Amino acid sequence: MITFDSLTLKAWTEENFEFLTGARIQKIQQPTRREFVFSIRKTGETRKFYININPQLHHVCFMNKENEDRRIIEIPKKPPMFCMLLRKYLENSVICKVNQPPYERILEFYIETFNELSEKIYLCLAIELMGKHSNVILYNYDTNIIIGCAHNIGAEKSSVREMAGTLPYVYPPKQHKCDILNYNGEINYETLSNDFYWISKSFASQINGQNLSQIKDFVTLRGLNPEISTDYKEFSLFSKLLTSPIKKDSVNEMIDDYFTHYQEKDKFQAIKTHLTTFTNQKIKKLKNSLLKLEEQLKREENSDTYRLYGDLIMASLYNNKDFSPLIEVFDYENNKNITIELDSTKTLKENANKFYKLYNKGKTSKQKLGEMRENITENLTYYEQVLYSIECAENISDLVEIKSELMPEDSEKATKPKAIEPEKLQIEEYTVFIGKNNRQNDFIISKLAKDEDLWFHTKDCAGSHVLLKGENPPDEIILQCAKLAKKYSSAPNSSKIGVIYTKRKYLRKPPKANLGYVTYKNEKEIIID
Repeated sequence: MITFDSLTLKAWTEENFEFLTGARIQKIQQPTRREFVFSIRKTGETRKFYININPQLHHVCFMNKENEDRRIIEIPKKPPMFCMLLRKYLENSVICKVNQPPYERILEFYIETFNELSEKIYLCLAIELMGKHSNVILYNYDTNIIIGCAHNIGAEKSSVREMAGTLPYVYPPKQHKCDILNYNGEINYETLSNDFYWISKSFASQINGQNLSQIKDFVTLRGLNPEISTDYKEFSLFSKLLTSPIKKDSVNEMIDDYFTHYQEKDKFQAIKTHLTTFTNQKIKKLKNSLLKLEEQLKREENSDTYRLYGDLIMASLYNNKDFSPLIEVFDYENNKNITIELDSTKTLKENANKFYKLYNKGKTSKQKLGEMRENITENLTYYEQVLYSIECAENISDLVEIKSELMPEDSEKATKPKAIEPEKLQIEEYTVFIGKNNRQNDFIISKLAKDEDLWFHTKDCAGSHVLLKGENPPDEIILQCAKLAKKYSSAPNSSKIGVIYTKRKYLRKPPKANLGYVTYKNEKEIIID
């Protein structure tokens, strides 16, 4: 991966200088601690200016709509304090000057605005893109005093350059390098990035072997032709430096596409890990609850014994005495004599009633525990299905759709995800739909399926709902759909697995059931080897 260096910033600033100068900041948003989105407008055109100060992904660009969606930008309902500070000072203000200090990875917006007393003041927003030291700082240009930072840097973090409100703003310490434009000697390609300004390590590796005159042309941005390598491992401002690249129309487009690719990749992995952890915790909790329920049900199995004791005591009232500690009776169910311990403070009839109460209590408990077990088993099946959906998710949109299902309270804060259509296949004249998550499975059953369509699912195993549309499909088509149900399940490599299928009219979704959950009848089973 290529980092955003000072030469790239120089090229981007020159390209967008005209639009930024005199533009008005209309809206400021801070999706995360390290991301900012400014809506900037000029001459009837509004662009979204994106700032990322993540140590690995630090960059600035104007986002297009497609890449904004791919970045999955979620605006919090309650903005962070620094965002509120920026809104107070910068919203509806004009950028009167744009600057990049010589050789630095710093972009400065000089802003003309008014204070509470309607007095004109000049502020500077400094966007520092320097790896782990990346930051966004707002300071008063007249007094050079910092108003606020995206994150403060105290003396314990840096003894050279502290950053916090009320402290003076100073540039980073100067590096002892030479301007290659003023150099005419020999070049040591191994130390190129350490010897000269404008040349980062990644850029030095790209221009290795180029003569001094050509390098100077690169630094002055002659022959600018931005491009990205086909594997997205690197980008370059010059078409000569990459083999078989993807050419871009502008520096901004190159930066936007390149870093969006990595942000999408990182967010995909982060969301997948988060959802997997959340789902596994639910599954573990449900399995523990099910284990405890089974133990309770075993204990309640003695309730039938209490009924038997009550019956035997009532049958022996005529030849036994009240207030006895024991009673010996004949167990006609097991054909033997047994001894029953009694409460000596109660009559035989009261002891019998006590056993009947214990029996009724156990019977009720067994019924309730059975209902709870059924509910927990249903939820366990649901979360195992969700876990399968997470594992087979192919892109970030699939995960966002699953997240909106699993965590609806979090999804309310963000834009509602666009529904993704199930996968559609054509087998001869028959159409087959395959759901990749519970929302798609539910959509297949409730919206796409007709009464005579065939529904397929792996037996006792998480997997996709497969729907075969068409009248009187032959056995060969049914077998192909059964194989698809196995392929799109949590056991695609199993040596033998059962696939059940039935008509849509025999499916039923219980009231208040989890998304994608159905019951079925009149099913047939195919064993796939």
